[in-house]
Formats: sequence, structure tokens, C-alpha cells
Amino acid sequence: MMRKTNLQLVEECDSFPYYDRDPAFYTEHLKKYHAFKINGCPAILGYLLNEVVEKFYWIPGDWHVDSAARTVTLMAAPDATPQERSEIMSRLLAEAVRRETFAVLKGWRHEKYPIYGPGGEFLMDMERSASPLFGIVTYGVHMTGYVEDEQHGIRIWVARRSRTKQTYPGYLDNTAAGGLSTGEHPFQCAIREAAEEASIPADVFRRCATPAGCVSYFYVRDARAGGETGLLQPEVEYVYDIKLDADQIPKPSDTEVEDFRLWTVDEVKESLARGEWKPNCAVVVLDFFIRHGILTPENEPDYLEILSRLHRRLEFPLVTRFVSS
Repeated sequence: MMRKTNLQLVEECDSFPYYDRDPAFYTEHLKKYHAFKINGCPAILGYLLNEVVEKFYWIPGDWHVDSAARTVTLMAAPDATPQERSEIMSRLLAEAVRRETFAVLKGWRHEKYPIYGPGGEFLMDMERSASPLFGIVTYGVHMTGYVEDEQHGIRIWVARRSRTKQTYPGYLDNTAAGGLSTGEHPFQCAIREAAEEASIPADVFRRCATPAGCVSYFYVRDARAGGETGLLQPEVEYVYDIKLDADQIPKPSDTEVEDFRLWTVDEVKESLARGEWKPNCAVVVLDFFIRHGILTPENEPDYLEILSRLHRRLEFPLVTRFVSS
């Protein structure tokens, strides 16, 4: 098995082309997609594969598809409420489920992901499992639990994903992670996911966790993600470090995690090189390594490229404030 460099791990996650690296290639590449827009909003909110556009049954009056301009526009009134826009999306997705149009919708989550406009305003939301069909920006939290002592230095709590999960079964994962639903704030989500996935009580999380910034990337889904391949996932992940005592041991409390193991930095590095990590979880680990002085300009020849690619500037509007439930 060919070993992966740290830069290759980043490139696997941040896999959508960059305009400034090859404008001609990027412009040609965009011909594979239709831009997702909302009537009255000037911004492009995501990209749909052309074949996805062809498969949807676009409900007349709700949607306008312009094949020449390669746009798909949700045709709510310009002054429509977020609820009214969301209802149009819900009707479309319900029809797609009825027709069994997309395999990715078989993983229906009954969770809503928010969509924001160019001023950071909340525009609407949509079913989580459908978000890659529209290529919208999604948000989540990823947490790295670790122990530090004089004898071993830093050791990291690594989760093994359940082998029955629809996405990346059996791959290694961060200590806890999850997506931000509409109305949820990052710290609130992190507390919930730490308890649900790692049995870390809320009071322990509040005492031991430190907000540590974000990573952002533009991922192109492959077969391991489940459902159709080539769907787009531009994502922002809020990251947290959880410095635990030796007797604070994460334990699975749902069906998503098979087990936890406490690994040295060298063991984690080796598992990364073998490609055993879910791609976005690997970049969270690399971000942790950089922030804790494990990955440095002296020991990583691709340091600057990795650092910049962990914080990609996405071409869609981003949240500026979180709506309340």
C-alpha cells in the first residue's frame, strides 16, 4: 500500500479545483455544474452536477432551470420568508424520495441544514442528506480529545467508526463530531455530540474543552461517502480541543462509534500515512498537529501549502451569526 503524505491527505479532502491555480481549467470544470440560486438573492449558493439537474422533477412554478446559463433557481417571491423557501425545497425533495431518484436520499436524517445569504442572513434550510445534491456550504464541529503527561507527551483519543455506518464505515475518526442543524450554535452542538458519541458529560466538556478555530475545505464525494459520487461538500468545521485527565475515558454511547483507543502521536501519524482516516477527520488531526507544534516548518516540507489548504476561502456566502431555535 502506498503511503500518503500529509499534503496528499489534505488534497484528498480539499479536492475541488482552485480558480487561481488554473483559471482556464477551473472555468471549463464549472461546465459540469448548474449554479443553485434563490430568486431575489444575487449570490450563487451551491453547485449541482448537471446529471443531478437532469434527474430531478422540477415542480413547475417552484423552480426555474436555465440550461443555457446553467442555473437552477428556487422561485419564491423575493421577499419570501425562510419558511416559505424551505417548503418549496421540501416539496422537491419529497417528490425525489417518492420517485426514488437519488441513492443519497436513502440516508434521510430528519435534520435540517441552514443556507445563508451574502450578508450572512438565514435564507432557508433543507434536509441534511440532500445537501450534497445542491453543493451548499455545511457546518459542523470536530473535537480532538487528548491526554498529556510527562511520560508519554500528547496522546490522542481516536474513534473507530461503526462498520455498519452508511458513510466511511470502519474508518478512523475524531473523538467526536457532528453537523450543525438549523438553530444550533457550534458550542451547543459540540456539547451534544461529545455526550452522544463519546459519553463526555456536559460539565466535563465545559471545563476541559477549548475552541480552537475552524478548518474549511471543498470536498468532492467518492463511493466511501455513500450514494452518488461526485457530489460536492464545501464545509466549515469548528474545532475544539478537549484536554482530558487520564481517568476521563471516552466511551461509545450510540451506534456510530465502534470503540476508542488512546494513541501516541507516532501511532496517529502512522495511521494517517496508511490512509485509515475519514478525509475531513484527517485534516482536523493535521490542524491539531500544527497548533500543538507537532507539525512544523522544520519537519514538514509542505507546511505552508497544508496550512493554507486547511483554511480554504469558499466561493459561497457564509454564516456571520447563527439563528436561534
